[in-house]
Amino acid sequence: MEQFHEALKKFARLAVKTGVNLQPGQGLFLTSPVEAAPFAHLVAEEAYRAGAKDVTMRWGDDETDRLRLEHAPEEILKQVPEWKFVAQNAAVKDNYAVLHIYGPNPDLLDQIDGARVGTFMKAMNNGLKPYMECIMKDETQWSIIAYPTKAWAVKVFPDKKEEEAQRLLMEEILRISRVSGSDDPVAAWDAHNEIMHKASDFMNRKKFKQLIYRAPGTDLTIDLPEGHIWSGGSGPSTAGIYFNANIPTEEVFTLPHKRGVNGTVASTMPLNANGQIIDHFSLTFKEGEVIDFKAEKGEEALKHLLDSDPGACRLGEVALVPHNSPVSQSGLVFFNTLFDENASCHLALGKAYPTCIKGGNALDEAGLDKAGVNDSLIHEDFMVGSAELDIDGLTEDGIYVPVFRKGAWAFSFD
Repeated sequence: MEQFHEALKKFARLAVKTGVNLQPGQGLFLTSPVEAAPFAHLVAEEAYRAGAKDVTMRWGDDETDRLRLEHAPEEILKQVPEWKFVAQNAAVKDNYAVLHIYGPNPDLLDQIDGARVGTFMKAMNNGLKPYMECIMKDETQWSIIAYPTKAWAVKVFPDKKEEEAQRLLMEEILRISRVSGSDDPVAAWDAHNEIMHKASDFMNRKKFKQLIYRAPGTDLTIDLPEGHIWSGGSGPSTAGIYFNANIPTEEVFTLPHKRGVNGTVASTMPLNANGQIIDHFSLTFKEGEVIDFKAEKGEEALKHLLDSDPGACRLGEVALVPHNSPVSQSGLVFFNTLFDENASCHLALGKAYPTCIKGGNALDEAGLDKAGVNDSLIHEDFMVGSAELDIDGLTEDGIYVPVFRKGAWAFSFD
């Protein structure tokens, strides 16, 4: 993939400048699959050029993870040693920015007992709770970008050989991430962020108290808590440094009231949850809680996901994405939430971002619960949007306003 070297250098610079917006003298905690090492090295070089005081690498290997879940004793899955979490938890407390290079194998754990996967993920999430609380409150800059690992590429392009599949997936990643076709991807993202900010500003002016979703298999109402905040594109850390948490991103999002979700919603794309595919599934809610669910594929994995903790069966995010987004225009299913969530309106099970409600970062656990903000060890996005989705917003004075029609914004942001 040498023909992509110059584009990858631009991509690395975008990740550092626009993704985490690394500041001079700040450290970077970088995670990467070992397969993406050449690209990770480009990112590290760009970070040092931007004035990083230190770049700490954490390498990941899917096959090692699979072998652990297949063979490790149950005790090690239930109680992961505390020392495994120290660096990551401490890095964010030390104001390190965090950048994840993401390219998992969608089928990695397809043959692994879902109960073992659920047990291990619960232990991992518990161990990384300080890290996740910092990230969810935007106490430091963080971002996720993609790299086309072989297993992921052949999942997306199953009729192609590995090298060709990787080339095609890299082309899509660079196009969707606004790297290809642009002399200055950073400037292209500045323009894109301006559009996203206009969309979120419009939703904030409307102050809807409820959203109503209608589509095949979907009849859902979502209450929005008082003081909720819509965000889109780049946003500030608690120190006021703007960053893009996801590259790509096409979503405008907020949080629902944890006890105000009622009805049934049907998924429109596969969900890759902890290396297991869940597909053609639906969830039925009453007063915010999932009371029934079904899935044509991965129902056991869905059950274990919902059983992660008490908050896992409630929603923590509502995100609006037009069906004609650059991801959707590819015509591909990526089996990767970073991309698929930006092809479609989506919801998330689990923890809500406290930054999505006025004064949320200053509220304690009881205060967040009283405000209707969900808490959980997980945050799992799933896609519900399509060209058939209609969404209406109910204003505080009882007026219904079209928000989405046939999967597209029903109004101009100007």
